[in-house]
Amino acid sequence: MLTARRRVMTVTAAVLGGALLATACGGSGDDSSSDAKTLRLWHYEGPDSAMGVAWNEAIKEFEASHPGVKVKFEEKGFEQIQKTAPMILNSSDAPDLMEYNKGNATAGQLSKQGLLTDLSAEAAKRGWDKKLSAGVATTSRYDTDGVMGSGKWYGVTDYAEYTMVYYNKDLFKKYKIAEPKTFDQLTAAMDAFVKKGVTPLANAGAEYMAQQYLYQLALSKADRSWVDTYELYKGKPDFHDPAWTYAADTFTDWVKKGYISKKSTSTKAEDAGVSWIQGKAPILFSGSWWYGRFQSEAKFDWDTTLWPGSDLTLGSGGNLWVVPKNAKNKDLAYDFIDITLSKKIQNLLGNKGGIPVAADTSAITDPKSKKLITDFNTVSQRDGLAFYPDWPINGFYDVLVSETQKLMTGNAKPDGYLDALQQAYDKDAPKQ
Repeated sequence: MLTARRRVMTVTAAVLGGALLATACGGSGDDSSSDAKTLRLWHYEGPDSAMGVAWNEAIKEFEASHPGVKVKFEEKGFEQIQKTAPMILNSSDAPDLMEYNKGNATAGQLSKQGLLTDLSAEAAKRGWDKKLSAGVATTSRYDTDGVMGSGKWYGVTDYAEYTMVYYNKDLFKKYKIAEPKTFDQLTAAMDAFVKKGVTPLANAGAEYMAQQYLYQLALSKADRSWVDTYELYKGKPDFHDPAWTYAADTFTDWVKKGYISKKSTSTKAEDAGVSWIQGKAPILFSGSWWYGRFQSEAKFDWDTTLWPGSDLTLGSGGNLWVVPKNAKNKDLAYDFIDITLSKKIQNLLGNKGGIPVAADTSAITDPKSKKLITDFNTVSQRDGLAFYPDWPINGFYDVLVSETQKLMTGNAKPDGYLDALQQAYDKDAPKQ
């Protein structure tokens, strides 16, 4: 978002304890010299998130195997990287390794512009292509038009992600409302909360959350062919088809009924997540990227479930490690990616609330983490990962934010909303 899901990171930049001393010298990608002493690393995962914890440990592992090499880690905001990446990567200030959003509109665009290093040879040599399942690897490969799913490896993920419904079980008990198992029970529960004066759904209209609610509603009436048409250009999507129409109508109705607050039109994802952590909302629909943080910060009884009544949900392989074309120490970057895919780091990621792609499943001992991975396997086995709504075209994320906000405020009706999406999509999508 922006190609995928929006991260829950703040936009402030920080340096992790300065540069960490690491351990065995690696060479430079384009530069044959072997005296590179610094690996510049950028990512936007929170330190308490599963990925943040795992990658901090990976830095220590890197330190243990690359004596004399320093890791200069810079924490960047999701929006910060998204907006500045093309400019930064086209300069001499590019880092050696960077987390970047996957999909046609982001990593695909950078690969098409020649700003990313082709990792195909390294993927084959180091076995990354064997560790990642075909479904997870979809977002790592891009063709010459920047369309995901085939072509060269321009990124590597070390985790997967998907969306789910988070329930505050204590609030359900407090208001004597049954936890829903079906879609009808979900809407009945939301009606009951509204009658109690409680807005049931945490939401963020200013970022990804609102558009993901709407896309999930569409997915509940869609199939794999619909997803492939929309995301992979295997046909021409019709934004007035039954799935999109149902989604826009239902979302509008949910705002009118008070399931979603109009006040959340200008709310950011971080604010929505914090409101849920603080016990202010009984339900939040969002991604597994919140899971580890909720485990650490939510002080009430909570659980998760897949969106009821839908075989499809938003999800994919996780965001990518990409190596900028202008990176000065590419071999070090490859080594770090390799460490994040090791069993030790993968098992740690799984036990901290992430979804590993190469873990020893018997080593995942945390009960909540086991459920997270079990539900992901359920989605994966039924081919239910449907990517994200902003992926198909460059700039579509901003269109979705703006138009969905209009839908929330009543400044746009469902039909006009769908017209706007169709117009934006048709303007920039490849001609069929």
